[in-house]
Amino acid sequence: MNISVLGCGRWGSFIAWYQATVLKNKVISWGPEGDYSYQVLKNEGKNEYVTLDKSIELTCDLQRAVTASDIIIISISSQGLRGFMQQVTKYPVQNKTFVLCMKGIEEATGKRLSEVLTESGIKKENIAVWVGPGHIQAFTRGIPNCMVIDSYSDSLKRFIADSFKSNLIRFYYGNDIIGTEIGAAAKNVLGIAAGVLDGSGYVSLKGPLMARGAYEVGKLIKAMGGDFTSAYGLAHLGDYETTLFSEYSHNRKYGEMMAHGARFEKLAEGVMTAKAMKELGDKYHLELPITNAVYEACFLSHAFESGDGAANCMKIILKLFERSTKSEF
Repeated sequence: MNISVLGCGRWGSFIAWYQATVLKNKVISWGPEGDYSYQVLKNEGKNEYVTLDKSIELTCDLQRAVTASDIIIISISSQGLRGFMQQVTKYPVQNKTFVLCMKGIEEATGKRLSEVLTESGIKKENIAVWVGPGHIQAFTRGIPNCMVIDSYSDSLKRFIADSFKSNLIRFYYGNDIIGTEIGAAAKNVLGIAAGVLDGSGYVSLKGPLMARGAYEVGKLIKAMGGDFTSAYGLAHLGDYETTLFSEYSHNRKYGEMMAHGARFEKLAEGVMTAKAMKELGDKYHLELPITNAVYEACFLSHAFESGDGAANCMKIILKLFERSTKSEF
């Protein structure tokens, strides 16, 4: 099977490694010329996460990458997807299969990432999403995990899941693409909240955060036309360990450093997702208190001012305790 992976950052490089090393597929790994991640792989043949198999073709030629394979996996920053697809669709790709291995909601529109692809001219039945728990550092040590493939097309999700499965990743078939995408994106917002709790010394509150966070996300999924219970599946609740507790989580680390009054310089998708979710909550007239607290901490507070980050963050989090008593469900 010929696979092209667009994006060679943390997840993109892992996917290329997985497809070539574990599944033995023929892989093209694309990155923009001059991009730091691409240059590291080009010069070293490896990065801090993986060593690329010699069989992988590394290129900065986008036309070559999107025309040489029938399956195109995209793993880039979610907020850059729409602009990137304007480049991709210059080439004859309308009948290609696209797999989104990325988590986010477009901040400017509130659209799910698969919707961005359909608005870019890709047929719904040609789009799948690949999400769920797992850290690269664990996968490359041979520690397995479970993930989800979802799609508008039942036959496509089954084909992708069955083709991509291995002893390292057990795939489940998703059955609610709205819930799968929103749940996967939203867990990054909860990850920032968990990091704030870690950085402020309120670690025991991560249990309530998990329970109430999933309920909050389920309400949003339902309002958007999905299945409330999807929030309790692998894409959201199932991904909590890797996001709320792991040292490797960028979003948890972002929240922890924010509580310390410092900035985490790597990509934390949950920041812009919090903004998008807040706007979706307003649109659907939903009460999303945890989402709103993370939004306030990221965009409205003085959390990054040295010395008072934890105090400012926890003022926001502890406002949740001032809310009136209500039934749990």
